[in-house]
Amino acid sequence: MRTKLSEFNFELPKKLVAQYPSKERDQSKLMVVHRDTGKIEHRKFKDVLEYFDEGDVMIFNNTKVFPARLYGVKEKTGANVEVFLLRELNAKSNLWDVMVDPARKIRVGNKLVFTSPKSDVELMAEVMDNTTSRGRTLRFFYEGDDEIPFMDMVESLGKTPLPKYINREVEKSDKVRYQTVYAKEVGAVAAPTAGLHFSKNLLKRLEINGVELAEVTLHVGMGTFRSIDVEDLSKHKMEAEYFKIEEETAEKVNTSLAREKRVCAVGTTVMRSMESAVSATLTLNSAEGWTNKFIFPPYEFKIANSLITNFHLPSSSLFIMISAFAGKEFAKEIYQEAIKKKYKFYSYGDAMLIL
Repeated sequence: MRTKLSEFNFELPKKLVAQYPSKERDQSKLMVVHRDTGKIEHRKFKDVLEYFDEGDVMIFNNTKVFPARLYGVKEKTGANVEVFLLRELNAKSNLWDVMVDPARKIRVGNKLVFTSPKSDVELMAEVMDNTTSRGRTLRFFYEGDDEIPFMDMVESLGKTPLPKYINREVEKSDKVRYQTVYAKEVGAVAAPTAGLHFSKNLLKRLEINGVELAEVTLHVGMGTFRSIDVEDLSKHKMEAEYFKIEEETAEKVNTSLAREKRVCAVGTTVMRSMESAVSATLTLNSAEGWTNKFIFPPYEFKIANSLITNFHLPSSSLFIMISAFAGKEFAKEIYQEAIKKKYKFYSYGDAMLIL
């Protein structure tokens, strides 16, 4: 029987879409879901400590968000333009896949100029190709000191890439809060949001309790959040995202699996990474490459037996993965309970631990 997109729709009140994070990272609300009994608990995120013991392992996505949203003007007309950096195609020539707005006015051959009122940095780009209705390929260039790395220019000119459903201007605090405390590998255009709830203090307490902490890298792209436009989910194609799993992480995970301990994926990006690197003996391999894995019910998860995640969009690939992990009908029940209890949704929202 085919799995249909319409099975994953639900009504979400707009007032439950978080516009700001909780005051403290680990003070957000935490729903704890027990798949074996159907029990649902309502806790604070810091209480996650109570559910993990010595020898359990938590796996985090250490990708780092860069300020991917650039505001500039068309060179000839001075018309305002917005460019969202998606993926570097060629580092040597600063060639990038981007999204543009307003798309209808940005054509091949146009030159765009980006400046900062706080510095004398000026970055230019030429539109080289159309990729989709809003997609373009840009070649960036700048005059003066060629020794300045391109990403340093982006850091100076770009804005934190808050999702559009956060309906406000970017604020200074977003640069810190829309980033995990353990982020280090630059390359994401969106935060791995499950990790936003972890404070440095909470991570240290987990370590003291004997919980193994491990890392993978998956650079989150806009494809993770793109809407699905086919009813038959077997026909949906995810956009590929770069991921890397080091041997040290694979060893920690496999040791916990062998001891029948908890293996917790912190976020759907970690889950996708690990499910993209399963060995023939159902253990985790070290791996590096690109994954376009789309997980939807029915699906048998091979590595993680627990998951920390935020509350996601109706009919999104993320909610569909949650439904595969928790069970389709149980996932609907969980989300209705979250709406009833006024949990906050999306990037700056509350969290759920599925055991």
